[in-house]
Amino acid sequence: MELIKSFSVDHTKIVPGIFTSRVDTLGDFSLTTYDIRLKRPNREPVIDVAAMHSLEHIIATYLRNDPDWKDEVIYWGPMGCLTGFYLILKGNRAPREIYSLLLGAFKSVENAGEVPGTAPVNCGHYLMHNLEMAKWYAREFASYLEENKENSSIFEYPETRRLITDDGQHFFDS
Repeated sequence: MELIKSFSVDHTKIVPGIFTSRVDTLGDFSLTTYDIRLKRPNREPVIDVAAMHSLEHIIATYLRNDPDWKDEVIYWGPMGCLTGFYLILKGNRAPREIYSLLLGAFKSVENAGEVPGTAPVNCGHYLMHNLEMAKWYAREFASYLEENKENSSIFEYPETRRLITDDGQHFFDS
């Protein structure tokens, strides 16, 4: 089976940032999946599960209520590896074009007095939340984004060249 694009990126080189993972075109309509990476894969501790769950709830609520973006948001959810999130938006924008949206989303966590949607009728694991840790991770990522705004490496996946031999073996050279 062919590897999907997100598994073909050299995860030993990814830094935290905002990356285009894939663009799907359906006729004249397109959807873009963004990799919102908070942690360096395989080099930093992953995000605490309860904090990740709280970030998912708070930021999903923020994105779906932002007056300029709410009609563009298709999905916001955690990566299984707990190093970041996926954001799917209508259209095809460069990662720099959604920088302000994401910076605002992560900064909004600081002002959250509670995690929305945490009653048993709203959430499949309503007891697994940690607002204070979510605030810590959100502050860390927002500060990182601000400090690295001019650094192109937070907007572009690291370049990976792949040599494929005649017998189908893959060799990576970054």
